[in-house]
Amino acid sequence: MIPGGGQPNMQQLLQQAQKMQQDLAKAQEELAQTEVDGKAGGGLVTATVTGGGELRALKIDPKAVDPEDTETLADLIVAAVQAANENAQTLQQQKLGPLAQGLGGGIPGLPF
Repeated sequence: MIPGGGQPNMQQLLQQAQKMQQDLAKAQEELAQTEVDGKAGGGLVTATVTGGGELRALKIDPKAVDPEDTETLADLIVAAVQAANENAQTLQQQKLGPLAQGLGGGIPGLPF
């Protein structure tokens, strides 16, 4: 309810919306540059992704390499990438969640 029953100040609403858009764009840019890790096999495989989910690095401990069992290594890589992406989604929710709430929530393209 608007105090005094008056109309909302459209200029003020537009300024607030623009600030939220700027904050959202800044948070998305920070996410794109922030890296998070995911590990599998007790740290034998580590995947590094950006907050946006882009795979940046993959580290494989030589102990994980068995020429007779490449399937296990593949499974460890998939698990590490999945763990890193889960960490990236958590980071997205932490950074963008409050901004999405401020814009009414449910922004298309955001996972929350």
